[in-house]
Amino acid sequence: MVFNSFIFLFFFVVVFFFYYFPLKGKTKAQNWLLLLSSYFFYGFADWKMIPLLLVVTIITFFLGTAIHKTTNPRKSSFLTILGVLLGIGLLVYFKYFNFFIDSFSTVLNSIGLKTNPQTFNIIMPLGISFFTFKFISYVIEIHREKIEPSRDFVAFSTYIAFFPTILSGPIDRPNNFIPQLQKKRSFNYDKVVDGCKLVLWGMFQKIVIADNLAGVIDKVWDDIPDQSASVLFVTAILYSIQIYTDFSGYSNMAIGIGKILGFDIAKNFNYPFFARNISEFWRKWHMSLTSWLTDYVFMPLNIKFRNLGPLGMILAIIINMVVVGMWHGASWTFVVFGLYHGLLFIPLILSGAFLKNRKLKPNKYGLPIFKDFSKMTGTFLLVTIGFVIFRADSIGQTWEYFSGIFNLSRGFLNYKGSEIGSAVIPLIFSVIMFILEWYYREIHYPLANLGINWYRPLRYAMYYAIIIAVFWYGGKEQQFIYFQF
Repeated sequence: MVFNSFIFLFFFVVVFFFYYFPLKGKTKAQNWLLLLSSYFFYGFADWKMIPLLLVVTIITFFLGTAIHKTTNPRKSSFLTILGVLLGIGLLVYFKYFNFFIDSFSTVLNSIGLKTNPQTFNIIMPLGISFFTFKFISYVIEIHREKIEPSRDFVAFSTYIAFFPTILSGPIDRPNNFIPQLQKKRSFNYDKVVDGCKLVLWGMFQKIVIADNLAGVIDKVWDDIPDQSASVLFVTAILYSIQIYTDFSGYSNMAIGIGKILGFDIAKNFNYPFFARNISEFWRKWHMSLTSWLTDYVFMPLNIKFRNLGPLGMILAIIINMVVVGMWHGASWTFVVFGLYHGLLFIPLILSGAFLKNRKLKPNKYGLPIFKDFSKMTGTFLLVTIGFVIFRADSIGQTWEYFSGIFNLSRGFLNYKGSEIGSAVIPLIFSVIMFILEWYYREIHYPLANLGINWYRPLRYAMYYAIIIAVFWYGGKEQQFIYFQF
């Protein structure tokens, strides 16, 4: 049940009606409705994994209470480690077990011992990378005395399973979301309208841009040996745009749905392609994951390695970025993706530019100054190289793709037989999107509030145009890229 489907629209209208009318202002009843709706939503996608989600939720709930109640620091640390290991154990078993078995099987086969790794095939629960991080942050924050444990099991369970975010985030922290579940929530016209605008903009990003680019990109990746260097180069750039509009589109829809229901969900993107270096990029891309790993992986490692000076910070950031890569999936391409990004941080750390965050200052025409523009372009190209590694099915395919870009035997500008021309329309929409992002970058969720001060007929004409474009291009319900993580 994806957001851009009619079945989800029907589901959400039913939830919305009962949530705001029969249950208006009844916090506990609303939370029960959200919890049951969230489990129905998750079960619709994968009902066999509901017991797993419920059992781990129960364990974490009581574990958090036990951590808070104990006065013995060693026992508190032990229980916290137990909770963290539970989360890591879930990820290792469901997400990485196949990877380890396949890698081990490859080694055995290379020395003549035949194995059948398919025997050990394990189905990965949807959204496990997202809700597991919620479990882990909950027990750690209680141990650090940043929050008190929830005494309301329904509210805690709703936080974990909240249907707009359970499959692909954003990864909300308990101190941000759980308190909102304790407040009365009544219909707020302005908030509902703002949420609807975010959902509409997210659908535009996903359906009009990302899904239209996907068909072109997939065909190129399915036939790399026959593509010219320019087609491969352009496709790499298009994939960067696709994954951005696909994932930020989902995030905008999730945040918008949350806003319609009265919740403020963590922001996930802040115009990452305007970043001037890789450090700035990761502060703007998948922000909820970046901040989570900064707090629970990078900072502890950086403290542990502080006596090593810059080398310690380099080690901490490389380990952190490898974790970022492996969080996405159990494949050597994700390991290399994380390692690649980690290595890009080294010049920034050595030059002292790692934590610098100079504000963008446009020229008199409102455009970025040449120095900033050149840095943005360079960072975008470095990120695009990383996304080629990210998109590839194997290290071999990664090598094949990059080799094709530098192989001029098929001609550099040979577009014959390529469907790259089909990307013109979504590419035009992408350029318009980036222009709007640049000029409205200082406003919170500016694209969702675009035209708010326009002449009313013009503003509504724009909304109708976006709706028409969404329906025009919305013939197929394509999964979001991050559902696989």
